[in-house]
Amino acid sequence: MNGQKQSLRGRRVLITGAARGIGAALAERLHDRGARVALAGLEPDRLAATAERVGAPWWTCDVSDRRQVDEVVTAAVEALGGLDVVIANAGVAAQLPLVGGDPAIFEQTLRVNVLGTYYTLRAAGPHISHDEGYALAISSLGGAVHPPLLGAYSASKAAVEALGNALRQEVRGAGARVGVAYFAELDTDMTSRGFGTEAAAAALGGRAFTRVTPLRHGIDALERGITRRSRRIVAPWWVAGVLPVRTLAQRVVEVAARGNIDEALRIAREEQVGLTTPQPAPRDRSEPEPEPEPEVLA
Repeated sequence: MNGQKQSLRGRRVLITGAARGIGAALAERLHDRGARVALAGLEPDRLAATAERVGAPWWTCDVSDRRQVDEVVTAAVEALGGLDVVIANAGVAAQLPLVGGDPAIFEQTLRVNVLGTYYTLRAAGPHISHDEGYALAISSLGGAVHPPLLGAYSASKAAVEALGNALRQEVRGAGARVGVAYFAELDTDMTSRGFGTEAAAAALGGRAFTRVTPLRHGIDALERGITRRSRRIVAPWWVAGVLPVRTLAQRVVEVAARGNIDEALRIAREEQVGLTTPQPAPRDRSEPEPEPEPEVLA
């Protein structure tokens, strides 16, 4: 079908990480375009406010817990009468020196960003495996080009890219399509809280690798890409030119950071920086699983 003639009207969409940032803004945009959205995430007050604005069912969900993800996907399918689009958007970030940093930050980043994406795509996969189905994994330019202090985040987003690329081949026979989104710094809480640190400023020597891009540019790109079931979505536009030359871009990043890295590492090992979204404590898998919480609908 011609991409220009496709419409979002009536499309049934599940978005994770929908309490703030990209997820919340995208939910409002898709709702405005006639889609029927369902929302999942942490921060129930924020999530409820977003759901109220778009008249959507919503559920609190720790995407690093496979059982919770399975239950939310099942509930969303029931609430919407099926599923056409799943957007694996939930993610966290925090600066982390790989040597001397807190391993718990690395572990939790991978639990949310990698396992959370896998659990979401795994659970939603059977439901979007039809001719109009589409899955979108939210990666990052950081998954292709890897700055210092972002080893955990970059590793997780590189894995997200791999999951999207592998799933694309596995569901093609059912008529579904899979996209991967790559963003440079968008104007979100994740950017300001995760990357706006003293150590990051020191690493760049007062410069910036990229300018922070208004969030609307990312949402515009997502709207176009979801409508067309695109293989790749980027924002800002120039990210599309970096991806094919990522090896060269990596070398540029390394040279740019070389003169200030020692001071940046010293600051980072002392600077107290948590994940961009507070996470529940990992559940002890040896304990009995708790009773599921009832769903909350707007």
